[in-house]
Amino acid sequence: MRAVDLEILKELSEADGIGGREKEISRIVKKYAEGAVDFCFYDNLGSLILVKKSSKANAPKVMLSAHMDEVGFVVRKITKEGYLKLLPVGGWWGHVMPAQEMRVTTMEGKKYTGVIGSRAPHGMPPEEKNKVIPANEFYLDMGVPSAEYIRQLGIMVGDMVTPKTVFREMNDPNYLLGKAWDDRVCVGVCIEVMNALAKEELAVDVYFAATTQEEVGIRGARTAAHSIKPDLAIALDVTTAVDTPFDQGGLQLGKGPVLSVLDSLTIGNSELLAKMEEIAVRQKLPYRHDFMTVGGTDACNIHKAMTGVVAMTVSIPTRYMHSSRLIIHKEDYLQTIILLSEFLKKITSEETRSFKIGQ
Repeated sequence: MRAVDLEILKELSEADGIGGREKEISRIVKKYAEGAVDFCFYDNLGSLILVKKSSKANAPKVMLSAHMDEVGFVVRKITKEGYLKLLPVGGWWGHVMPAQEMRVTTMEGKKYTGVIGSRAPHGMPPEEKNKVIPANEFYLDMGVPSAEYIRQLGIMVGDMVTPKTVFREMNDPNYLLGKAWDDRVCVGVCIEVMNALAKEELAVDVYFAATTQEEVGIRGARTAAHSIKPDLAIALDVTTAVDTPFDQGGLQLGKGPVLSVLDSLTIGNSELLAKMEEIAVRQKLPYRHDFMTVGGTDACNIHKAMTGVVAMTVSIPTRYMHSSRLIIHKEDYLQTIILLSEFLKKITSEETRSFKIGQ
């Protein structure tokens, strides 16, 4: 197995960025990928788009898309006692929230640690113990005596709140723990792909869109697609691993990239899917198929842009999605980098156009 650049993944995972507040992440993407591309630009919704041009005139445009935002919260109210009432940004399940450390980021960029409040179970009636607390009823305990103290810290209504989680290799170092793998692991994949292609002569122009606001409605992918006007698009996102004692078996970590046949919002282009399978077989890469009946990816809004875009999703399985701590596997990460790099090296302008006709 080739080495994983852990520093890229650590920085991406530990950076804070909910929908509409992705600046920390876009700066990391620019830091690690700008030197591998011809130019980059931001669209008006904050997506960072990095471009590697083909030497061939009027080459087809291939878009890679991975979203930068994570699920988190904003401060919706400060109580007189100094507690912060929270509003979820993205999907949270109440069971994974109590007693979790969180980090508040102020508009000035200052960061403070708090903990989500949790009742002690002693004497609690069974119906209360079994209740799932709605995510919008939680509060953050900042360990201060008053609202005035909160104001002195510079914390205000609207400030971003994200899990405070340290990236680490697990006991088997092939397993990586961190927050925000949805979708920072795929942002990392795209950074590595752009660097792998830096000195390659391609038949297509490659546009990597590090998109915004996916967790709140797949918004950044829409504006990025209109900015790029791609002929072909591949969305990169995570999918749910079902290899734990809670599950009945299915997608496992460490078994290679996942090719999405369809999800509830997108049907992958069948000829593009077949080409991806062909590349995987040639490279002797294991792969799986996914049929996600709930949810979607950036491909949802990309494939409906303009007059339509040939698109599909490639995924990396992840445990414990939409929580403070997720686990991924290095092998899935590395093999996805290889698959996409080889796809972009091999794809021809004629094939790109034929996918449209083949529909």
